[in-house]
Amino acid sequence: MRMSKLVGERIKESPNGATLKSHIYLLRAGYIKQVSTGIFSLLPPAQRVNQKIQNIIREEMDALGGQEVLFPVVMPRELWDMSGRYDSIKGELLRFKDRTGHDMVLGMTHEEAAVHMALNTVKSHEQLPFMIYQIQTKYRDEARPRGGLIRAREFTMKDAYSFHTSQADLEDYYKKVYDAYFRIFKRIGFKNFIAVKSDTGMMGGKVADEFMAVTECGEDRLVICPKCGYSSNMEVAVSVKTENDHNVAGEMQEVFTGNAKTIEEVCAFLETDACHTAKSVCYQTDDGRLVVVFLRGDCDVNETKLQKIAKSELTPAKVEEFGLIAGNIGCINLKVPENSVVCFDKTLQGLENFVTGANKKDFHIKNVSASRDLHDVEFVDVSLVKEGDRCVCCGEKLNLTRGIEIGNIFQLGTKYTATMGMKVTMPDGTTKEPIMGCYGIGVGRSLASIIEEKADDKGLVWPMTIAPWQVHLCPLRLDDENVATLAEELYRNIQKAGIEVLYDDRNLSAGIKLTDSELMGIPIRVIISPKTITQGQAEVTIRQTGEKLFINFNDLISELKALIADEIEEIENNL
Repeated sequence: MRMSKLVGERIKESPNGATLKSHIYLLRAGYIKQVSTGIFSLLPPAQRVNQKIQNIIREEMDALGGQEVLFPVVMPRELWDMSGRYDSIKGELLRFKDRTGHDMVLGMTHEEAAVHMALNTVKSHEQLPFMIYQIQTKYRDEARPRGGLIRAREFTMKDAYSFHTSQADLEDYYKKVYDAYFRIFKRIGFKNFIAVKSDTGMMGGKVADEFMAVTECGEDRLVICPKCGYSSNMEVAVSVKTENDHNVAGEMQEVFTGNAKTIEEVCAFLETDACHTAKSVCYQTDDGRLVVVFLRGDCDVNETKLQKIAKSELTPAKVEEFGLIAGNIGCINLKVPENSVVCFDKTLQGLENFVTGANKKDFHIKNVSASRDLHDVEFVDVSLVKEGDRCVCCGEKLNLTRGIEIGNIFQLGTKYTATMGMKVTMPDGTTKEPIMGCYGIGVGRSLASIIEEKADDKGLVWPMTIAPWQVHLCPLRLDDENVATLAEELYRNIQKAGIEVLYDDRNLSAGIKLTDSELMGIPIRVIISPKTITQGQAEVTIRQTGEKLFINFNDLISELKALIADEIEEIENNL
């Protein structure tokens, strides 16, 4: 490819609103162009990377016996009514009417389409197990798209769906996909990624794992044990908190606290620590019920866990509407509407000599004892893991970090086959609803996330396996006849050798051409100039390490092939 003909331009300045490295460099290097908020066009270099990632995914899915299909982007409401998700998913699902007034949806995921494809097509247990997958454009109407391709509204995704006659068979296949995902991400070039336990969310089912590119710019909070390898998304993570003192205090005493409402203010007023308080956090369900959570004052609510208990999405409650006094809500003599949900977190179990609200304006109660004063209470886990907590498996202190979700896998069970009426005949003549697994990889998000891991302060750094081109031929002083002639000859010979090459045939200054080459991140750069021609050598630079080599022109093609093979081999050796 000649750069003089390459669609797109390189720019010096960081674009307004772009904060992540991937977003900045993809825009600056002419890889993507924004069309609207969260919607981007991929220019030729990005599309080449995109296709290479897809090819790696296809190879691994095909090796598992996957069958590639293509589901429609637009689906009728009826499919989503069958699963119940037309009403349960809120604003992320884009709904519209076609010209006849029929309700339609724009696909954000394709479980319903997968079951519909198999419905009345797959009829016997002899046809199971099987897996179908697609690589498809999807649309999720994100409330807060960010980071370019990291969280876009329109995105490319590989999603796969497997069907099984038993839970054991699903679990066996699930492990094979789990292992295949490690191979995929390693082949893409990731080194710093992990799999973590996660929440099943809108997908349903009971078991889910996420694959995370570990980076501090990620939105997801991760909990990792450095000793035993326990890892989890914060949404479902569990931990052992610092031990409560178990020293039962004297009698409860109501004390005036005036305008002290927050935990910090109450602790300062009563000269105590947050770990000796019980704070309340109040929410409201979709159907208007009150949810009150009590937990130790130095902890925070895990809303994902709480939503499972409440069986509803939650929003902050206006407590006055329920007859409660903000800042003075406590776990003693609490009066709430009959249909309310009241939860006591496990951090209160064994807590003695603590402070809680008095459910009375300007007052709190001190010397409260969980064992003595909280009657008929079931303690549940609804708090977030925090710094200082210990691993439930080995007791080691947990590390908290962040990550970008690049893939996820779910054991769906019969959530979709049951609601959509899919059955297969079994050997004994009975019928059974197949058990499903679901497996996704964000292609564009993987493309952006590898940049977050690899890029440096000069620009992109592509792994050889997914680089848009393997070699960047960068002749300097094309106004020199010898340079121009040799550059054209090298370009033709490198192409003939089967090497993917980007040829900078622009007659620009050395500074511009070298800066652009570093920005674009092609793994190997070949420089020729009047000076190198005199020496009979090309200057070869490895983008990832900065290593410089001077190679005789007669050996250049064979040496380039060797360098490319070495980089690919290094990646494959880590599989």
